Amino acid sequence: MNSIAIFCGSALGVSPVYAEIAHKVGQTLAARQLTLIYGGGRSGLMGIVADSALAAGGKVIGVIPKQLVDRELAHPGLTELHVVDNMHERKTKMSQLADGFIAIPGGVGTLEEIFEQWTWAQLGIHEKPCAFLNAENFYTGLIQFIQHTMEQGFTKERFMDKLIVNADIDQILDAFAVYKAPQAKWGMVDQQDLVK
Repeated sequence: MNSIAIFCGSALGVSPVYAEIAHKVGQTLAARQLTLIYGGGRSGLMGIVADSALAAGGKVIGVIPKQLVDRELAHPGLTELHVVDNMHERKTKMSQLADGFIAIPGGVGTLEEIFEQWTWAQLGIHEKPCAFLNAENFYTGLIQFIQHTMEQGFTKERFMDKLIVNADIDQILDAFAVYKAPQAKWGMVDQQDLVK
């Protein structure tokens, strides 16, 4: 494993603890010599995670749509910056570059990004791990809801079991290092899932 995609907020959030979380994530990736793949922005937690990784001697690759560069939101000091045409290309490029995906605190955009990658993992489009950094119980309610979808028959238990949820970035990265992907969704077709 060489590179990790971090999905996070372009805002700072109301508590200073979120900035502390982002700072530690960037530092930790650099200390482990893992390249940070992220959305290429300079604002909010995105900027903090990039700055902290760079300050610790890490490699940081950003992927940003041209319309955001035009608004002067691109980080000016990255190791590499890929400018793409739109958000769909951004997510595809990040998926290609990263060996694993972690959501740290963020909003709807963060959720959309991590859920897309987790969905792709379930479909067998890739076999890379996905995780929620649940520091300060930020994602506890969401994880409970995902558990509810499993209990109601909409999320397979093997995918829930392989979703990594932890409050500690080092433990997430340790889990990534030994991750084995579950069998893809349509590799184990349950008759109840088929439309007759």
